[in-house]
Formats: sequence, C-alpha cells, structure tokens
Amino acid sequence: MFYSALTIGVFTVLEALRNRLLWLVIIVIIAAFALSEFAGELAITESNEVQSSLLAATLRLFSVFVVSLFVITSMVREFNDKGFELVLSLPIARATYYFGKLIGFSVLAAVIAVLISLVLLLHAPVAQVVLWGASLTCELWMITALSLLCMFTFNQITPAFSAVMAFYILSRSISAIQLIGQSPLLESGTLSQNVINKIVDGIAFILPSLDQFTLTDWLIYHTGQWNVLGPIFAQTVIYVGLLVSVGLFDLYRKNL
Repeated sequence: MFYSALTIGVFTVLEALRNRLLWLVIIVIIAAFALSEFAGELAITESNEVQSSLLAATLRLFSVFVVSLFVITSMVREFNDKGFELVLSLPIARATYYFGKLIGFSVLAAVIAVLISLVLLLHAPVAQVVLWGASLTCELWMITALSLLCMFTFNQITPAFSAVMAFYILSRSISAIQLIGQSPLLESGTLSQNVINKIVDGIAFILPSLDQFTLTDWLIYHTGQWNVLGPIFAQTVIYVGLLVSVGLFDLYRKNL
C-alpha cells in the first residue's frame, strides 16, 4: 500500500511541475517582493517592518489560495479524464489512492512554504522565518486535506473552493468575532445576545485556531517561541486526521 500511495504521490508532484505551478509561485513571490519594496520606500518610518508584514501577509494568503485551487482543479481534471476510474480499476484500495493524492499535494504545499520563507529571510532573522515557515506548512497541510475532502464531497469547483475559503476565513476571524460579541459597548445580558455568543463559542470550539498560526508578529517583532509549534502540530495532526477520515468515509460510500 505504501509504495502504491508513494507512486501516486510522485505522479501528482510531476503533474504540478508540468503545469508550471512552481513557476507561477516564483513569479508571484517576485511580484510581491517588488510591491513590498515599493511600499517600504513610501513608509516614513519602520520601512523594514512594513515590507516584511506586507510580504508575509500577501504570500500567506496567496499560498492558501493557490494550494486549494490546485488541489480542487487537479482532482476535477482527473475525474473528467477518467484517470480516477482507471486507477481504481487496478488492484489497489481506495484508501491507497486517497493517501497517494494527499502525499503528493502535501509535498507541493511544503515546497511552496519553503519558497515563500526563503524570500522572507531578507527581512527577518533565520529562526523567526523557520518558525513562520513551519507554521505555514501546517496551515497548508490542513487546507490540502480540506480541499481534497470538499472536492470528493461536492464534485464541483465552485462549491468546493467556496467551502474551503469560508472555512479558512472563519477560522482566522472567529476569535475577533468572539471579542466583538463580548464587547462592553454591546447590550449584554439579553437572551438574544447570550444565544448568539453561545453559537459563536460553539463554532469556535470545532474550528482550528488558525489565528494563532503563521503570525506576522514573529517576523516584525521577533516574538516567536519554539514552544508554539507544539499546539500548532497537535492541531494539524488532529484536524488533518479528522478531515482524512471523513474523506475516506465519503469515498468508500460512493457507488463507483
């Protein structure tokens, strides 16, 4: 099973290379670097901080966008070309195919995180960049597993990509929504306010704390500590495991 999954993963990486995905990533990195340099020239003070924050935020959002879109469109292409049915006609388990795809897409996500981290070395210390890059890799692995699940569930690009982006934006902003709901400026103590706060707390409980991942503060103020990687790795393992389990359940229940 392992060698079959590894073979599928290798061909997934080769597909990305043939589609010039990494060239697109490199071009965007160069464009974002040029934009940050221009913004730094306009800044009156703390130009280096402005450059690193703009560069990190832009490339982090781009990496999430491009990884999710590539996973979804790659799977759609495979469905349309009947490659999916061809692979499953061979004597391999459906789980092998699923894990093979996951391995290939995860390797691509890690490569993209490394490429983005390299350019940030121009503005931040190595230790902080390595910490930021490791966190970005975990974030992208979670997005990869979610994109694969949404593609097998919805079988269409628009709903699958919309679901992934909704999940990502909500996970990133749920802490801010909780703080807004607990603001003393709001009318507190009412039944409706308490119900809304409970619903928001319930949603926050089941979502990963992506607002604690890949913080730009680490690059600007050098406040990153290695012990933050423990909770980040733990959340990544838990959520990727859950997403893969649901994806396999959905794949095995399909009548193919």
